[in-house]
Amino acid sequence: NTYPLHKRYWTGINLDIDFSSIDSFNYFRPNDLNIQVGVSDAVGESNLYFYHNRAAKNTLSDVMGSSAISIKKIKTDTLDNIIENSKFKEKKINFLSIDVEGFELKVLKGFNLDKYKPDLIVLEFIQPNIKEFSEQNINIIQESELYKYMISKNYKMINWIHADLVFVPNNGSL
Repeated sequence: NTYPLHKRYWTGINLDIDFSSIDSFNYFRPNDLNIQVGVSDAVGESNLYFYHNRAAKNTLSDVMGSSAISIKKIKTDTLDNIIENSKFKEKKINFLSIDVEGFELKVLKGFNLDKYKPDLIVLEFIQPNIKEFSEQNINIIQESELYKYMISKNYKMINWIHADLVFVPNNGSL
């Protein structure tokens, strides 16, 4: 989601639990802050439900990780803490993309939306009991905790692209 911005000289923070992804970010995007860490609503440790190296399915979500081949303990941090301890702490957040295999709400709860108020937020929306994108529908999305949380934080959904929900502030314009 952020590569086109990188090509236009934007910089930011890239977080991933996969060391090889962070190695790639460090190589291709050295002006960004690239950290291998699990992101949650608290600083501490969490279970990583592990499928294999570079598996897009590796997750901190016990629901989404129910068929993982192993469980590992990893360190977690919050988005607030990561931002506040970075060179980006005084910067405006234009774009926030969260794709963490069913753990998006936990990540958001460790991020002060009222303080940072990103202009555009893209959130992956996966339901464990739905295998195909074509089985999703707007009613399921609008009844989800993730959607309701974003509405409670004064955001509105402006688009839905495959498994991604796109939000902007209610008073914002794009």
